[in-house]
Amino acid sequence: MVQAGARARKRASYADLAALPDHVVGEILAGDVYASPRPRFRHARAAAWLDRRLGPPFDDGVGGPGGWWLLLEPELHSADEVLVPDLAGWRRERLPVFPDVAYLELAPDWVCEVLSPSTERIDRGLKMRTYAREGVADLWLLNPEARTLEVLHLQGDKWLVTAVHSGDEVVRVQPFHVIELDLASLWGEARP
Repeated sequence: MVQAGARARKRASYADLAALPDHVVGEILAGDVYASPRPRFRHARAAAWLDRRLGPPFDDGVGGPGGWWLLLEPELHSADEVLVPDLAGWRRERLPVFPDVAYLELAPDWVCEVLSPSTERIDRGLKMRTYAREGVADLWLLNPEARTLEVLHLQGDKWLVTAVHSGDEVVRVQPFHVIELDLASLWGEARP
């Protein structure tokens, strides 16, 4: 409710995102524009490594079951929000044909957010709430600085932390548990 004499806050629009400089990632969350700097190298490397590791067995079906579409930094539209997760995946049974569009309105089945000091509050707050509301089943929060991978699964409308992996563990993680992930490589470190 707007109080007498107060002006209603203008909700952000897609035109506000288009006006942002090219060197930022723009999102609309809860009616406001959030502009984040391009990821630092450790962040970008973690996202790229994970995409390279998951892509062949799940997106391409090489050495794994296939059945997924995986994308780096896809633009997602939900109601009046625009989100750009670091990685997202859709099961092909829900998205049988890869669309030729600029953004998707169908919520992904899996999202991975690579946390950084400038985005962690937004990733853990507004974006997690939106992913839950939209029914994203699995969420990974990857923190290259802390060397942790938090695995969350949506139960009802709440996130359940199912695992926290760290350091140089070799792990199997839902929904991609048929392959192992070497966390030391994910952090850009040589295996001891």
